Amino acid sequence: MLQALACRCNRVSIVEMVEFERSVLEALRQPLEKAAVTVARAHSTITFPASTILIGAMHPCPCGSRGVPEQKCIRSPGLCIKYAGKIGGPLTDRIDLHIEVPRLTPEDLVSSTPGEASAAIREHLIKARELQNRWLGKNRVNAKMTPREIKAATVLDKECVQFMKVVSARLNLSARVFDRILIVARTLAGLAYANEPTVRKPHLGEAFQYRERTEI
Repeated sequence: MLQALACRCNRVSIVEMVEFERSVLEALRQPLEKAAVTVARAHSTITFPASTILIGAMHPCPCGSRGVPEQKCIRSPGLCIKYAGKIGGPLTDRIDLHIEVPRLTPEDLVSSTPGEASAAIREHLIKARELQNRWLGKNRVNAKMTPREIKAATVLDKECVQFMKVVSARLNLSARVFDRILIVARTLAGLAYANEPTVRKPHLGEAFQYRERTEI
């Protein structure tokens, strides 16, 4: 995780993803896609296993106020674009879920409405794992599916095929991102299914929403 990269003197400093050097961020591409890290030296090259879960966070702009109704961003649009651009496209393509988290309102902070219980979430995950095992066997996860496995696990009806064509053209998706969307949709279907575990249009729509990033 990025947080581990900021560990110094047995202390972990939590920093934003964009605060790391571009070379450090780009070095994450291989472990994210290949689950391995290759170290090359003058006389030898060694590949180490490196199965990775990457969780990164960043502000919407350098001052953190862009999009907040109560405050005004004090940075220029050009600087905001440069800030967001530190996370390159190739790395972004390898991050499955892009989620914008709005600032909590005073009403949110004092609300006593309970969230979904952990026991209920656990039941959803157990069912999703059962379906996942049916497709891939035990000790495999959707994120590690091969292109052939993705195709077998996400058989789409005509409505879904047309939806994928239209939205993919609009967002100009690469083949890598296209497959990642199918994987996310497969996972969403597994979390939602009762007696029908098929990937449907709502699952694809939600998966596409996780790919879209708010423009500066």
